[in-house]
Amino acid sequence: MTQHPSELEAVKKGVLPRLISDFMKTESASGIVMIAFAVLALIAANSPWSGLYKEFINTSIGFGINEAAAAEPLKVWVKDILMVFFFLIVGLELKREMREGFLSRRDQILLPLLAAAGGMFAPAVIFFAFNHGHPANLAGWAIPSATDIAFALCVLMLVGRNIPPAVKIFLLAIAIFDDLGAILIIAAFYNSSLAFTPLILALAGFLLLTLLNRQNVTALAPYMLTGVYLWFCLYHSGIHTTIAGVAVGMAIPMRDKDRLHHSPLNHAMHLLHPWVSFVVLPIFAFTSAGVSFAGMQASDLLQPLPLGIALGLFFGKQIGIFGTAWLLVTMRLASKPEGASWMHIYGVSIIAGIGFTMSLFIGLLAFSDPQIQEMVKVGVIFGSLLSTLGGFIVLRFFARAGKL
Repeated sequence: MTQHPSELEAVKKGVLPRLISDFMKTESASGIVMIAFAVLALIAANSPWSGLYKEFINTSIGFGINEAAAAEPLKVWVKDILMVFFFLIVGLELKREMREGFLSRRDQILLPLLAAAGGMFAPAVIFFAFNHGHPANLAGWAIPSATDIAFALCVLMLVGRNIPPAVKIFLLAIAIFDDLGAILIIAAFYNSSLAFTPLILALAGFLLLTLLNRQNVTALAPYMLTGVYLWFCLYHSGIHTTIAGVAVGMAIPMRDKDRLHHSPLNHAMHLLHPWVSFVVLPIFAFTSAGVSFAGMQASDLLQPLPLGIALGLFFGKQIGIFGTAWLLVTMRLASKPEGASWMHIYGVSIIAGIGFTMSLFIGLLAFSDPQIQEMVKVGVIFGSLLSTLGGFIVLRFFARAGKL
């Protein structure tokens, strides 16, 4: 039976939104979207319209009143405002896992915790080995220590069906601890000179968040409004504003004491996750990944800064994570994830070297010189690309459950 054209059109209109909705629900979707926007940024930065791209990301935007007014380029506001929502999600995920997830059980913590620590330490050592003779570069020591969980999960999901569920949980746990380490590093090492009065006002914001939590306030609006106040205080205090996002995320209650089936935290994640995954992170990728290769030579990649970052991500992560995991299992201090082979763990160690979002973010905090930032981007992109290809090959063709 032939369908009427109008009926076919209606079917098409119904299918497309459903396909988009189904795609957005997949775990690899946000990583794929970020990759697309990063590639788009690279194309824009190396096209005849590169001038328009640079003009766009450097558009000056100001807001505030009188002395409190501030004006910064768009790419800076993306880093200082939009990425606060990313760190809010990080704070929510940390709290959920600590209260009711795999971080709530001590027997599940040791292996990913120490593996993540090794995966942050080894890349920093490799970076230092290449840059110790260049003191100006040492501010970037933490750049190769970060893991981009969205990209890493994207690779893991694209590998196929031979990945045991416990391997994915192992990667998630490492990424959670990695995020926590990145938060501590940013708070301790990437802040400007502190201003006393805004810092005291910020402390009042932290106390208010604690009070809201203790009083079992389950509405999200008071936490968000306090977070806005805290953001302004931190912006003027010298402490990076992303800490405001983490603080709000950790303050939102896991459970409503009066209605235990209701989780304000999960509700907040449900509301924020699509916006962060499909708006915030793609915008950050587009404004941060646009490296111009004009006039650049292959030898530029061999400069200490990009080489230390790229090799730190690719070799440092696999040495730190796999080496630590092997040592712990060999000494019988921990056991391998259920159903995982050593090749699975090795593959996860490699893809943990995909540092795209967090590495670029820390690089922007570490260096203010645009030329140095370009070299940082080159190192991050190259190291992440190597980790993507290496991890995919190992997990797709060499890892089998129960083998090795």
